Amino acid sequence: MSQQVQRPADEPPPGSNFGVQQYGGQSSVGNQAVGPNARADAGRVAVQAPRAEQHARVDELVLLVERLLEEHRAELPDQEAPRVELRRLREELEEEAPEPGVVRRALDRLAAFAEPVAPLAAAVAELSQAAQSF
Repeated sequence: MSQQVQRPADEPPPGSNFGVQQYGGQSSVGNQAVGPNARADAGRVAVQAPRAEQHARVDELVLLVERLLEEHRAELPDQEAPRVELRRLREELEEEAPEPGVVRRALDRLAAFAEPVAPLAAAVAELSQAAQSF
């Protein structure tokens, strides 16, 4: 005779996944609801183009990264590749509609190049944050 375990009616079945899944250290989370009977309502979603002050801040940070690349040139394992990547990033950001994937890849590569130099890494991180809306 087998016995079945009785669960409360509001308890999810075993193996239910109500959390966030993350793969490869990267996650993308939008509206979410967690738990039984939870709802996520996006309501009205609007996307805005970057404002002039955001563009100005990104331009300022690109110049800072460029200056730090020059100042810390000797500390970088590869002196030329970061400059090439910064030039690609600048060109993409100057486009009327920059491609987010191109911007993200350039920033990721710049971050990897800047890693050995703390001030440069911090500037690239700030640039990445400022360029999120592009």
